[in-house]
Amino acid sequence: MLTRMKFSWSWTYLFLLFAFPSPLWSADTSMSDRVREYTADDASLDTFYAIPCSEWTIEHREKLCEDWLTRLHDVSFGSLDQTGRVDYVLLRNQIQSQQAQAFHDRAHLVELEPLVPFRSNLLAVVQKDWPSNKVDAPAAATAVSDLSKQVAVLKDRVLAGLHSKSDGASADKTVANNVSVATNPPPLMVSPALALRASEAVEQLRTALKTWFAKYDGFSPDVTWWLKQPCEEADKALEEYGKTLREEVAGQKGKEDDPLVGEPCGTNVVAENLRFEFIPYNAQEIIAYAERELSRGEEEMKRASREMGFGDDWHAALAQVQADHVQPGEQAVLVAQTCREAIAFTHAHDLVTIPPLCESTWQVTMLSPQELKTIPYAAYNNQRMMVAYACQSMNQENKQMVMNGNSRAFVRLTTAHELIPGHHLQLFVAARKNNHRRLFSTTFAIEGWAFYVEMRFWELGWARTPQERIGMLFWRMNRAARTLVSLKFQLGQMKPDDMVTFMMKHVGHQKFGAASEVRRMIRSEPLYQTAYLLGAHQYLALHDEQVVHGRMTERQFHDAVLEGNSIPVEMLRAGMGQMSLTPDSVSTWKFAGEHPGSEP
Repeated sequence: MLTRMKFSWSWTYLFLLFAFPSPLWSADTSMSDRVREYTADDASLDTFYAIPCSEWTIEHREKLCEDWLTRLHDVSFGSLDQTGRVDYVLLRNQIQSQQAQAFHDRAHLVELEPLVPFRSNLLAVVQKDWPSNKVDAPAAATAVSDLSKQVAVLKDRVLAGLHSKSDGASADKTVANNVSVATNPPPLMVSPALALRASEAVEQLRTALKTWFAKYDGFSPDVTWWLKQPCEEADKALEEYGKTLREEVAGQKGKEDDPLVGEPCGTNVVAENLRFEFIPYNAQEIIAYAERELSRGEEEMKRASREMGFGDDWHAALAQVQADHVQPGEQAVLVAQTCREAIAFTHAHDLVTIPPLCESTWQVTMLSPQELKTIPYAAYNNQRMMVAYACQSMNQENKQMVMNGNSRAFVRLTTAHELIPGHHLQLFVAARKNNHRRLFSTTFAIEGWAFYVEMRFWELGWARTPQERIGMLFWRMNRAARTLVSLKFQLGQMKPDDMVTFMMKHVGHQKFGAASEVRRMIRSEPLYQTAYLLGAHQYLALHDEQVVHGRMTERQFHDAVLEGNSIPVEMLRAGMGQMSLTPDSVSTWKFAGEHPGSEP
């Protein structure tokens, strides 16, 4: 009887579900549920339309954004509590940033077209079967075979253009980041930055073709019979073409002396990205702010230098600090010991809650020589602090520079930054509290928090000696210099080689470290390096509002920050009740004052 009653209720429930869907599913839907649903939709697109350089991918992204903006318009914003309003504004901002990215993706495809004119035909082959899973094998074989011939010709034209450029061919055949249209035979003269981007697109297309053929190979005799050889030939042609673009034109051969290649995004894109990150300042104001912070760091560096007996020659004092490093095989031990000290320091000052599981589930691994090319100091990934130290395969000069760049005083701060109370604790909490907001995760919150940890540790006396203060100041000056030179690069005001020189002169980097820093800067997101400085200073300003003014204790504040998840700090501030929101809210919080580059 009980089983029969359950069965009857199940059918009654299903009838109500489909007959009256709105009261059951829509009436009480919270914003967090909507965020989770959008996240799932977004992930579905990423999984299914997995070819970045495809119009289909862009079109379906745009359609998703349009549909969701319509759905948000129907939400009663006034009926939401403050947490719901924060999520609403964040979701609207996320969707609009996706729309902007789709616009730029379309523009990038136009720029790439002369170098990958075969893209549309290849995509027509691999995407045509998506609705039906039916393949016209003879037609597909012809298209793939023709592609191989076209790619081979393109490779020869690119090489001819490269040779023409080295022979001093006329400049009117090359147009910035585009390609020339010359007489027969027409060489393609390509900038290194565009060649690098094109090589990435070629690899995406190569992967798409291999994935498509593997779906049928051995299961559809007709497809295998017609396409096995053409696909193998096309794969080889694409591999060689991508290698030519990457290694011969862009000069990226995986060696320590590879040239520094990147593309400035321009003033408009920087301004757009600042808006989506809830930063109310323009690029020039931020550069001025970074210059001021760098100057302040230098004054502190001179003070520590004088205590060490070097007068104002802080470069000499820094050199002594850098020379104090451990011997080979001891770096991981030093890092683990320092992490335990940072945890004890955090507990002693009651800074933040550290769950026991978080405190016990981290480990230390070493960065490879290849990874050191873009991560010369340290990084965090999946419960691991990746430690930088010289490897036996490196040449002697670079070995010494890497050891100097990861001295005892330098490591003392990077450990707190990467592990506890830095990224390890931050990401541990983010996975468990308000985890629907991981969709809105921003570098300004993630790296901003870790740099904020450095600054609070400074204020609480983590540095015990002038040497350790110099180690901490090196990183503070590095954050400011990164902001300054990366923004100038994105605005077209500074070249990579000049960035390296600046980092060596004004921060004290070794050449290997400076080049590695710049290589990462010019290949990362336009505002990635800016996020450290601005995010940290946003947290400092919010700390003043909440803790200094007595609204929260230190521990309550830091717990609230981490539990709010890694969202833009201005929206975190709104969630703490410090500002009102509307459906169209944009950044208004002048956390660094009206004129951030001037002295307060």
